[in-house]
Amino acid sequence: MVRQLILDLPVRTSLDRGDFFVSEVNHLALSRLEMPATWPDGKLVLVGPEGAGKTHLAHIWAEQEGARLMQPPDLEGLDIGSLQDSVAVDDADRIEGTAERALLHLHNQVAASGHCLLLTARRAPRHWKAGLPDLRSRMEATDVVRIDTPDEDLLAAVLMKLFADRQNAVTPSAISWLARHMERSFAEAQRIVAAIDARAIAERRKVTRDLAAEVLDKHRGKGP
Repeated sequence: MVRQLILDLPVRTSLDRGDFFVSEVNHLALSRLEMPATWPDGKLVLVGPEGAGKTHLAHIWAEQEGARLMQPPDLEGLDIGSLQDSVAVDDADRIEGTAERALLHLHNQVAASGHCLLLTARRAPRHWKAGLPDLRSRMEATDVVRIDTPDEDLLAAVLMKLFADRQNAVTPSAISWLARHMERSFAEAQRIVAAIDARAIAERRKVTRDLAAEVLDKHRGKGP
């Protein structure tokens, strides 16, 4: 079979509000983000597994509130006292070193200014490895909302979005088959879609149920 050269092209991930699929798994998280006035002390931690849509929700919230969206490295050297906006920090459980002290100052700044602070993380704050006792106590006192393991409907929507981000058309039968047979995991969805996309490009094939089954079987160690 003729194989096509695979170019390592960037995946264009859509973070628009209209591309976020709401289900029983994440509707509570979305509703909490839409009402920051109800957050205790103006702070909230959004917790969920890899690929659950935490970054997508953080973008939606930041646009809604006119907030600044940051990654952990952005906190280092930041003039916290000059901030005049609400702030979202993505992957906050990865913060370490000098960024910890910056996050502590950010907590204090939010409390003093009346703005809001949204943090996303894979784990609840009590499981973070914060070295500063003051930061640890503030984090553990922050309200938490969770995104749980995806149900079949949400997993199908995630698969559709992941293929769309790669500009790869996929048949409905392939999506429904994958959602029924693959591990119900956001991270697994990302891995499977990447593998199917690479196979489709290499073999110049459409993403059908048969191709999805071949790749999933190989991923499980059952295929050639």
